[in-house]
Amino acid sequence: MLNFTLQFFEGLQITVVLTLVSGVLGSLFGLLVAIVKLSKARVPALLGQAYTTIVRGLPELLVILVVYFGGTAAITALTGRYVEINAFAAGVTALTIVFGAYCAEIFRGAIMSVPQGQAEAARSLGLKPWQIWAFVILPQMLQVALPAYGNLWISLVKDTSLVSVIGLTDIMRVAFIGAGSMRAPLPFYLMASALYLALTSLSLASFRVLERRIQIPGH
Repeated sequence: MLNFTLQFFEGLQITVVLTLVSGVLGSLFGLLVAIVKLSKARVPALLGQAYTTIVRGLPELLVILVVYFGGTAAITALTGRYVEINAFAAGVTALTIVFGAYCAEIFRGAIMSVPQGQAEAARSLGLKPWQIWAFVILPQMLQVALPAYGNLWISLVKDTSLVSVIGLTDIMRVAFIGAGSMRAPLPFYLMASALYLALTSLSLASFRVLERRIQIPGH
């Protein structure tokens, strides 16, 4: 059992890293897509709309399987020999795609909630476009988006368990292997439940603290 305790610790590390990398990349990609969807460029806006519509309409597990097996097939076709894509890379890619699609909708709505007059006033003061985004739009957008973004982040933590199906040794994979080899599923799945609950509780507490710190006086 000590051996599986160490494996659970390693699986926890992989789950945390997977969440952080996918979350950061997905957030940046989602913000980019949100900006593109709000732009006056018709074709990029349509592409952004198609991306969010398609991805949000598919199960997360299906996206992971398509990225993993599709990536393997693509690399194999390009190299002329069978090359299996790295499970962690596939997991990060798939979760980034999914997380980014949902982030894009959250950010788009939050950006639209910022009065246009503020951007126009900043422009009249001579601020450059990147300064308007950095100092006027994004701070206000963050305040509006944070509650929904926090809930989405917690969903991301739980969705990392789906990556175990492609062989990544995360918390869920360790629990599955341990339950099968020791023929005692309940203790292993209870341990996995406790670890996921700890991660989601920590995430929830962190976002609550962040929400309080960014509150604008009078709001």
